Amino acid sequence: MRDTIRKFTREEIIPVAAKLDRSGERPTDIVKKLWQLGMLNMWIPEKYGGASLGNLDTSIIVEEVAYGCVGVTAGCLGTNLAQYPIIHSGNDEQKKKYLGRLVEEPLVAAYAVTEPGAGSDVAGIQTRAVKRGDEYVINGQKMWITNGGVANWYYVLARTDPDPRAKAGGAFTGFIVDADTPGVQPGKKEIMMGQRCSDTRSISFEDVVVPKENVLIGEGAGFKISMGAFDGTRPGVATMAVGLAQRALDEATKYALERTTMGVPIVKHQAVAFMLADMAIGIETARLVTQRSALQADQGESNTYYASIAKAYASDVANKAATDAVQIFGGCGYSNEYPVEKLMRDAKLLQIYEGTSQIQRIVISGELIRRFKSGGH
Repeated sequence: MRDTIRKFTREEIIPVAAKLDRSGERPTDIVKKLWQLGMLNMWIPEKYGGASLGNLDTSIIVEEVAYGCVGVTAGCLGTNLAQYPIIHSGNDEQKKKYLGRLVEEPLVAAYAVTEPGAGSDVAGIQTRAVKRGDEYVINGQKMWITNGGVANWYYVLARTDPDPRAKAGGAFTGFIVDADTPGVQPGKKEIMMGQRCSDTRSISFEDVVVPKENVLIGEGAGFKISMGAFDGTRPGVATMAVGLAQRALDEATKYALERTTMGVPIVKHQAVAFMLADMAIGIETARLVTQRSALQADQGESNTYYASIAKAYASDVANKAATDAVQIFGGCGYSNEYPVEKLMRDAKLLQIYEGTSQIQRIVISGELIRRFKSGGH
């Protein structure tokens, strides 16, 4: 599968990546082909028609797609993030209905948690769901939702306990909301600095009626479900960062072998050679910690600590690798005629979504202290 996706990336994604970046157009044809290859439904169990792949397998494949364009990859992983709560917390009927749709057609889902005033502060979410008989009525607004304008359904986190002092662990509920439900209103597509072909929007919910059958686990379980999804998908974001960093290194190495100054290829100058070496060090170590965090999840272990380390470290490595690639290209690196300026812009978002690098450090330090107090390491 890795070799198939690697070939696909080089033939289908890389040739159009710059065009997609300029237009901001969603690569519908590429998404459809990735669906045909099973890329959009890697985590869905075979019982429901998916590939039933583990996190480690997925990370190896995702790296290959991200090598071509992380904007395209975000559109794919966005649906994986929405699938995660259903796969791990949905009942059999919910899985058949909502995962089945994604298998039968090249559809995507969206994870609607972030809000205008509550990004990293998930506990600060203001979207509310009020129970009325056998239904819930949702009102609120979500922001920066990947696949927001093209999703078939959303995973939505909303507050069901009106008491502002209620603990987050029991105050929120996770819902599956069909995109065509009356009152669901996607906003305009955001024009972003990078990853421009990813369909990212705000979503308004105005008196959106959802049946109780679309509640995951039960009322009050939403916060735990949502945080668990991040543990599952952060290795994926880290993998995207590794793929981008590897592309930056390959592009910089190729250019350094071709460009000559002072009578020799610039790779012969130690200043450039050492930059390439440092990029390689970062990429190899980021790949290893990312795969460790993925393997932990596959083995049923808590991977919170390593998933946050992988996400924070790999996204920092990607940003440095992309910046150094631009530096090695010199003036050409600052031109959109060459691919590295796009890599630099695309890389920045990896330090922001699914928990900023600062939030990862809060998680890591908390886990570190907990482990130390419990006598572990």
